[in-house]
Amino acid sequence: MAGQGAAGMDPALLDDIIRRLLEVRTARPGKQVQLSEAEIRQLCNVSREIFLSQPNLLELEAPIKICGDIHGQYSDLLRLFEYGGFPPEANYLFLAALIDDKILCMHGGLSPDLTNLDQIKNLTRPTDVPDTGLLCDLLWSDPGKDMQGWGMNDRGVSYTFGADKVSEFLERLDLDLICRAHQVVEDGYEFFADRQLVTIFSAPNYCGEFDNAGAMMSVDETLMCSFQILKPAEKKSKFMISTKI
Repeated sequence: MAGQGAAGMDPALLDDIIRRLLEVRTARPGKQVQLSEAEIRQLCNVSREIFLSQPNLLELEAPIKICGDIHGQYSDLLRLFEYGGFPPEANYLFLAALIDDKILCMHGGLSPDLTNLDQIKNLTRPTDVPDTGLLCDLLWSDPGKDMQGWGMNDRGVSYTFGADKVSEFLERLDLDLICRAHQVVEDGYEFFADRQLVTIFSAPNYCGEFDNAGAMMSVDETLMCSFQILKPAEKKSKFMISTKI
């Protein structure tokens, strides 16, 4: 539960909100949780303060669990927590971070403007996302199969990048892996560039239109990565696949 609560919010109220949000764990997927407008506004305001107090690039330690896009599929968020453990017992990463100085996580991908991690740390927040440049690329670029270098992105924003750019970037910054989200992948996760980059997508049956699985990547103390899979049809099934980084 909330413990001492977030700054500026009554811990008892926060615990009550968490209790109501978790009550639907045993209900059918899609059951709604009723929160008042005032409660939602307070949650948003407190969350904003917390996010702004944290650095752009979180520097975290394993063990940790990494999730990609969930696109508001709340019942699937609860399934991720069921499999991996509920906070604070388990530590989750949903945003950009550097894990043990070896695994770099972002939503989109690489940028031709990105040469060192201090550039990420020095980005101004809050801000509007520009149409071009480093921040735009971190959010919206994509790996491109069967290509080298940088290419135009079919989304009409940012770039695509080849496996050669992944290798160059990892070697230059002494990293082992890039972990990103942003794209629906059939099995919930998909490797690229000889397992130097992995895409994690955590919304199974995305929008009810894709028969994709969702995935969560668990990183242990030795940086061994395993994947927990949320199957789109079998709502309670899971299996794990491990690969050493």
